[in-house]
Amino acid sequence: MKLFFSILLVFMALTVQSQDIGVLFKEADNYEKQQKEPEALEKYKQILGLEPGSIKALVKAAELNSSLSNRQADKNSKRLYIESSLSFAKRAIIADSNNADANYAMAMASGKMTDVETENKKIVAFVKDAKKYAEKSLSINTNHAKANYTLGKWHYEMVNLSGIKKIAVKLLYGGLPGGDMDSAISHMEKCKTFEPYFVTNFLDLAKAYKDNHQPAKAIEVLNRLVKLPTRTTDDVALKAEGNKLLESMQ
Repeated sequence: MKLFFSILLVFMALTVQSQDIGVLFKEADNYEKQQKEPEALEKYKQILGLEPGSIKALVKAAELNSSLSNRQADKNSKRLYIESSLSFAKRAIIADSNNADANYAMAMASGKMTDVETENKKIVAFVKDAKKYAEKSLSINTNHAKANYTLGKWHYEMVNLSGIKKIAVKLLYGGLPGGDMDSAISHMEKCKTFEPYFVTNFLDLAKAYKDNHQPAKAIEVLNRLVKLPTRTTDDVALKAEGNKLLESMQ
């Protein structure tokens, strides 16, 4: 009888916890829709307190830290947010290394780390990881929108490397890696198909078309970009940048 009641109590506790997690996910989603990213991040952290291995919460926490880093004027604060993004992504990979979302998160966070890392060997390691994990994500789910964007962005950046990143990659990678503008465009076009409201992808796709001497395509993408709904705080600045680029091309 005692065993029965013990099992019943555990079952009830798990049921309540499951309900709590469902409520927290809904609250986090509502905060994101209201463009209240810090509040959404806190909700995802609460979920992880109850369910440390939640891939969805870990990936969301990685994405939100990355997004919040874009609005940090202080270099140290920016780096802390990006390092936090990488930390959550690593936890997602530990939870399930064959999950497409977890691998995408690692690719995304590794790519962001190349923007703040100053040590050459680490820059190159993050460059390699960004490609490796994006490709792993796509090997699991070829239609993963943001993994397609991340790999497309990798190709675009390898074509346009400059400054310390170019020196580091050239010296330690064994020559410049095979970034290809057509591959960048192809992956970003796939992202556009599967994630038609992802503003960041539209802006980088337009830039890729422009750099690839396809101005008509770039203008077409930009015209769609400026009409997209504003879904995140980052979208405001991205759409303004897109509008400025569109005006300069007309």
